[in-house]
Amino acid sequence: MNQNTPVFTGQATSALSTNKVIRNTYTLLSMTLLFSALTAGLSMFLNVPPMVHLFTFGGSIVLLWFVLPKVANSGAGIGVVFAITGLMGFGLGPMLNMYLSLPGGSQIVATALGGTGVIFLGLSGYALTTRKDFSFLGGFLVVGFLVVLVAALANIFLAIPALALAISAAVIMIMSGFILYDTSRMVNGGETNYIMATIGLYLSIYNIFVSLLQLLSAFGGDD
Repeated sequence: MNQNTPVFTGQATSALSTNKVIRNTYTLLSMTLLFSALTAGLSMFLNVPPMVHLFTFGGSIVLLWFVLPKVANSGAGIGVVFAITGLMGFGLGPMLNMYLSLPGGSQIVATALGGTGVIFLGLSGYALTTRKDFSFLGGFLVVGFLVVLVAALANIFLAIPALALAISAAVIMIMSGFILYDTSRMVNGGETNYIMATIGLYLSIYNIFVSLLQLLSAFGGDD
């Protein structure tokens, strides 16, 4: 009986640690999404030019790649996450103004927002309840992301509308896979840093939303 006690204690400790990571991740994710929405609203109100998106995107990439990894294990990491999501939200403002100016634009934005919520809640909820291990998706998702990135860069010069739509659809599929992958890592102990887990899920949600906007506006006949 005593020999089994450390095993049960270890399992209980591991379960508590996992639950804490999940709880902290979704709490921080909710706060960053709200903050991102507020900065997007501010950007829309100020009617900032589309060029601002390039600067905010560049700034968020610098913070994501070069700053966040160094502070992810400290309280400063939370501030960096808010800075990244705030910049990305602010850069989203000009894009939202553009879509809202289209015929039926408010419906496009609302549908994209609702669709993003359904995708995230459905996939993340599935991974949480089933507790399946989706770590095998990691390699496929990275390769798929690189292929889409190359195609997106090429289409800057090619400007093929059909390719742009295919890229948007592929981004939604890949980011959906990342939601399963990231949530599974939290559930199964592969990700123990809630700051990194938060930014991973946020980026998936952001990219799904933007891609849905592009697809819905195109199918609505407004592109």
